[in-house]
Amino acid sequence: MPLSSRLTADLCAVAHNGDMNITALLQDLSQRPIQAVEQLPHLSAEQLNAHPGGHPNSIAWLLWHSGREVDVQLSHLSGTPEVWEDFRQRFNLGEVGDSLGYGHSPEQAAEIVVEDQQLLIDYLRAALNACGVYIAGLSEADLAEIIDHNWDPAVTRGARLISILDDAAQHVGQAAYAAGILNR
Repeated sequence: MPLSSRLTADLCAVAHNGDMNITALLQDLSQRPIQAVEQLPHLSAEQLNAHPGGHPNSIAWLLWHSGREVDVQLSHLSGTPEVWEDFRQRFNLGEVGDSLGYGHSPEQAAEIVVEDQQLLIDYLRAALNACGVYIAGLSEADLAEIIDHNWDPAVTRGARLISILDDAAQHVGQAAYAAGILNR
């Protein structure tokens, strides 16, 4: 059974027994963008790299960025290498591919050209699965730990994880919307 299905089943069982814990909820949340991206229609290379309405971010950029933002931020939280190391050569995006995508100029965003939808899905899945594994090892005290004092209020590990996963879900949703427009 895939990790996402196993986690959802476990979460339902936990909720049914009346014992809900934040780690189980976050693990389930970490799998939701994977479930959504797997429901995208098959897109041609042209569709993946189109810029609907002249927007600088293509569907390929949105999915690549979703994986990168999870991967980079998780690496900082966990102290583990990015899963990008296993994907860099397959993407062959050069230096711009190593970036996160935040603050990309329209020209930089246009450099993210990926013709293989499955590669984008595989990378996002790997990053989110790594996030789910990381979350599984955290206690409530770990989640409550303040990790960033540069904000007011200061950011806890749990709040950062929610932010990471929310960003991934939003970008996958944007990709699904754009794919729907292109497939009409």
